[in-house]
Amino acid sequence: MSLSPKQIVNELDKYIIGQDKAKRAVAIALRNRYRRSRLSEADREEITPKNIIMKGPTGVGKTEIARRLAKLVKAPFIKVEATKYTEVGYVGRDVESMVRDLVECSIRLVKEEKMKEVAVKAEASAAKKVVSVLSEMKKGERGEMAKEVFDAKLLDELREGKYDDTQIELEVLDAPARMELMPGGAEINLGSIFGEMLPKKKKRRKMTVKQAMQQLIAEESEKLIDNDSVNTEALRRAEEQGIIFIDEIDKIAGKENRGGADVSREGVQRDILPIVEGCTVMTKYGPVKTDFILFIAAGAFHLSKVEDLIPELQGRFPINVELESLSKEDFVKILTQPQNAITSQYGKLLAVDNIDLHFTEDAIEEIAEISADMNATSEDIGARRLHTVMEYLLEDISFNAGGDYPTVEVTIDKKYVDEHLSKTIRDRDLKKYVL
Repeated sequence: MSLSPKQIVNELDKYIIGQDKAKRAVAIALRNRYRRSRLSEADREEITPKNIIMKGPTGVGKTEIARRLAKLVKAPFIKVEATKYTEVGYVGRDVESMVRDLVECSIRLVKEEKMKEVAVKAEASAAKKVVSVLSEMKKGERGEMAKEVFDAKLLDELREGKYDDTQIELEVLDAPARMELMPGGAEINLGSIFGEMLPKKKKRRKMTVKQAMQQLIAEESEKLIDNDSVNTEALRRAEEQGIIFIDEIDKIAGKENRGGADVSREGVQRDILPIVEGCTVMTKYGPVKTDFILFIAAGAFHLSKVEDLIPELQGRFPINVELESLSKEDFVKILTQPQNAITSQYGKLLAVDNIDLHFTEDAIEEIAEISADMNATSEDIGARRLHTVMEYLLEDISFNAGGDYPTVEVTIDKKYVDEHLSKTIRDRDLKKYVL
């Protein structure tokens, strides 16, 4: 990854409006990783990531900045909530599980890449097996034609999609069921834990040719991939490129004097500390050093301050950026500028029911003003307020759409917004949409 900080910010601007300080901070942190990778091994060992704390109300883009950043460079990324961890000695998830989750994410990323590399071979093997089954089913149609010629004809027809919905019966691997074995409802795949220790069972199943191809391609890809090299590469990426986003860090801030439910707050902070400082965590794929994982913590900090975190933990997050509440101008941009803007989302959804939806500029302005006003006078939920307002605004259209009707053009203007949201502005009757 050789994007400059400016280029990284430009990419983030396509999806997230405003929050320039936070974007600059994460762009520099990401670029520093690239700079570190170009140094000698001895120098690399001395340079650790500069972790970041993002402070700001919900819905202003904290998680999205981190998620898009990771996606930009295909880095292993997980988002965790600090509140789901408990200190050692309490029932619940231990903080080391966040590193194990990151490794699982890294394994998936690397495996997907490897599967793309062997996709052509895997598809050819899968097609051969399906053609064999089809050939047996249709042997009465072969007549005097040579089997090789007939099979080649079936292969061409298979690739054209002629048999996608044809039901066939074939032998496929029976994957072990996922079982709930961990506290808190976490599911574990026994096959992924015990690997080759579990016998690989096969069973005959009826399915469409399209489903059979997907299943067989997955099976053939697994055979072609070297799992040891996948694990080695995944561990390296988790260590060198991994990003862990710790949300709700403010919920575990606070002095240890309240007792009750707050008793483990400082304990969780102290358990997180060695992970952030740098330690070795054992996973089923091997040991993982956390020294060079980038940690981004975030929280609203309404009732507590960053200074309420224990000093040692504060010291491991040297970069502190504050995200601003969204203004009317920000809401206008959110409604119109991003690649997946909320207005275009609703347009695509309603287009399924032959509704051609358009918004006038004054309607966008009015929606933005109402959203900003509601955030200012009630709970500030950031950009999530737009979902609330838009759902209420388009409720009648969404309810009445559907059925085999010709395409209808619907234009949302300021008058329509005022008519449908006037009661909302008066009564604040949006609570049913805010979960």
